[in-house]
Amino acid sequence: MITYTAVLDVHRETVLHLAHLLRQRRHRVGTRKNRRALGCFKQAVMVLRWFLDGTRVKQLSRDNNIGRSTAYRLLHEGIDVLAAQAPDLKTALERAAEAGLTHLNLDGTLIYTDRISTAGPNGADLYWSGKHRHHGGNVQVISAPDGWPIWVSAVRPGREHDLTCARAHGLVEALSLAATEAALITLTDLGYEGAREMFRMPFKKPKNGRLTEPQRAFNQLLRGIHGIGERANTLLKTTFKALRRVSLDPSRITQIAAAALVLLQLEYGRTV
Repeated sequence: MITYTAVLDVHRETVLHLAHLLRQRRHRVGTRKNRRALGCFKQAVMVLRWFLDGTRVKQLSRDNNIGRSTAYRLLHEGIDVLAAQAPDLKTALERAAEAGLTHLNLDGTLIYTDRISTAGPNGADLYWSGKHRHHGGNVQVISAPDGWPIWVSAVRPGREHDLTCARAHGLVEALSLAATEAALITLTDLGYEGAREMFRMPFKKPKNGRLTEPQRAFNQLLRGIHGIGERANTLLKTTFKALRRVSLDPSRITQIAAAALVLLQLEYGRTV
């Protein structure tokens, strides 16, 4: 067995912030001194290794000389304290309005999971996405005009379309209200076509027909603007390897995505 030194690509302030949140939780639940396998700082480093590098829990437990069940428990604790700091939809939209953003982007992303089988309607596999041909959970992401993510939704089964997920989260109503009260229109792709009256999206080519010249010009302009907003999903997944494939319970994707958003905002000191 060989021991080596590694560098975690994260600001020390982020580690300290997470350690502080963990310390607050221990105080809140009444954890006695020296009763944990790891101190708050080491636990924070362990959690961030999982997020950033996708390090296996087996490796984390070995590196920290703790049992695997203990490593899982400490990891879930870290995920939860971070997720609790994520803004809710109302707060995120208020911040966007106060910042004077010109528009918002809405896009869904599939967080891959290990192969699972959960019966859905008519016997369909609940987490199987026919579009991506992979098991996963659907997460909706709202971003600023430059593609900076400002809010992530709870997870929905991968078989559900983006519009179905958006409606389940109340996004159609909330974003429509933001457009009315704060002039914050939302740009989307054709995955939300059923809510065309609420969102701005490209025109769909009619069957056996052609788009008009103004429609083609509109599509080209809109796709150019909205394309920048699609950076949000890429930014989250490239920064955090843990979001590329989740081996934990798929329902935990809700907390994992929220925690990743908080970490990204901490690292860059930006919420909108």
